[in-house]
Amino acid sequence: MPEVLVVDDSKVMRDMVVACLRPYPGLTFTHASSGLEAIERLSLQPYDLLVLDLNMPDIGGIEVVEFVRGQDRLRNLPIIIVTTRGDEASRARALAVGANRFMTKPFTPDAILGEARALLEEKRG
Repeated sequence: MPEVLVVDDSKVMRDMVVACLRPYPGLTFTHASSGLEAIERLSLQPYDLLVLDLNMPDIGGIEVVEFVRGQDRLRNLPIIIVTTRGDEASRARALAVGANRFMTKPFTPDAILGEARALLEEKRG
């Protein structure tokens, strides 16, 4: 069963991401409310997809992506950035450090579900 780690300091946003991804069959979800908590969870358990906010109070999303890409066992973990930062510099930075997709809030359920589906199916091969 594919496991998704949803990381955002807003519980409402985490719940919204989960609600959008629920139509994908068989997904299970774990939540993290900060970058530090995300890194702790990623260190303890494998995931199939990471949905990550950029703006968090402790460790930001960019630093979490850098952590993931620096770990051999996490190197191929698909990452979707979901953020309020719609500027090109943020997009370019996130993709340059290794995020697979970059989406700005607000997003449509179909858009995030489509990106998640594509990444999970690509990972599955």
